[in-house]
Amino acid sequence: MTAIEGELVSGTGSTADTSGVPFAVQNPLRIPRERYYDRGFFDLENEKLWPRTWQMACRLEEIPHPNDFTEYEIGTDSVLLVRQADMSVKAFHNACRHRATQLEKGVGRLPGGQLVCPFHGWRWNADGSNSFVYGDHGFAPECLRPDELRLRECKVETWGGCAWINMSPDAGPLRESLAPVVDMLDALGWGNWQVKWWKEVILEANWKIAQEAFMEGYHVPQTHPQLAFGLPIEDYPVDATEYHVHPNGHSHFENKVDGGTPSLDGFLMAGRALADGQDAMTLERDLNVLGALRHRLKPGDNVRKAAAEALRAHAEGAGIPWTEGMENSPLFTSGEVFVFPNLFFLPQYMNSLAYRIRPYGNDPERCRFEVWSLTTYPETEVRPRAESLGRFAKDDADNWGLIPLQDFSNIERQQAGVRTRGFDGLRLATEWEAAIGNMHLELDRRLAQD
Repeated sequence: MTAIEGELVSGTGSTADTSGVPFAVQNPLRIPRERYYDRGFFDLENEKLWPRTWQMACRLEEIPHPNDFTEYEIGTDSVLLVRQADMSVKAFHNACRHRATQLEKGVGRLPGGQLVCPFHGWRWNADGSNSFVYGDHGFAPECLRPDELRLRECKVETWGGCAWINMSPDAGPLRESLAPVVDMLDALGWGNWQVKWWKEVILEANWKIAQEAFMEGYHVPQTHPQLAFGLPIEDYPVDATEYHVHPNGHSHFENKVDGGTPSLDGFLMAGRALADGQDAMTLERDLNVLGALRHRLKPGDNVRKAAAEALRAHAEGAGIPWTEGMENSPLFTSGEVFVFPNLFFLPQYMNSLAYRIRPYGNDPERCRFEVWSLTTYPETEVRPRAESLGRFAKDDADNWGLIPLQDFSNIERQQAGVRTRGFDGLRLATEWEAAIGNMHLELDRRLAQD
């Protein structure tokens, strides 16, 4: 279903009573400003959204070996994801069953396959079963029942090279929650993508303000003129992009089939801006392949089709996995897929830029913004454990390229703007920005549930 058809969708077709949701969306083209800073609304998200929603907690490359762990934080919750001996993944609420001390922080490897409480030395096996209680004879038997000592688990499923968690025991299957965008990403070979680099920034903005900047391509000619194929904003083809909204709050946009194709020079100009400005989506490897088209293209040839053929030939020669037919996806050369509630993929060729945006601590007007460059490596190449390069300041030009610096500036200025007394709420374009309204409808549906 597309926003161009004038329709927005949410959930599975049921109509939720949102009368109990503060600042509920009455018109998906008009979003109340208070949703971006109100403490009560933020607290409701922490109560009803994050604990009941499938969310990407880590990439599997973060925990490649048995007993590797990583911590995922969301709101006031901390969850430990631990790789098991059979290579499955378990997720545990990060609290000792004795007096609640967090068992681990950050990332690492469990020494001896044991989770050890730093306070009193209680221990748990990697599967969550208790293995040792110091001075157990001093406790009443009812305090040491094995089923009560076992670490409390979240639901875990793996898909697309990621581990996903849901804290609700009543959560439905992951793939059902991800429909229909999971099929689009499968068609692009997202299970083959691995981390090239990964870093994060703290922004002075609500998590929704930050992510809404990427739910449309409408901002490209003004914010990122270097990506506009050399065209001024008056001539940039705003109608060349097709926007789609889906159930469950998901959305995507892509180039229209009849949206035309840039010249090879324009194609390479935009690719160079991505390679230099992001080191993502288009990589130096791709530019080398595409640059050779200068000597092979004939007048009238379709640049996108020729690029796909050249990249496929390179992948086959280099032993890089190629998902059959992915070059036929309208997302192969550009576009974006939003996975509710807070995950983005911007695929291109055998690569993708990915964003995960979530609240930072207990502040409605701060967020953690993580950025990954993902690519497909030769099957014979052994990759190291994926680790974040770190947290960098929003104006650190040595660690952020031009493109993210441009986006970060807009995001914080927008957060300041929603606080302005003369501003009463967002007004959204039906053609370009309907994914934002669709996301808010799904958010309200979830906040309204008992």
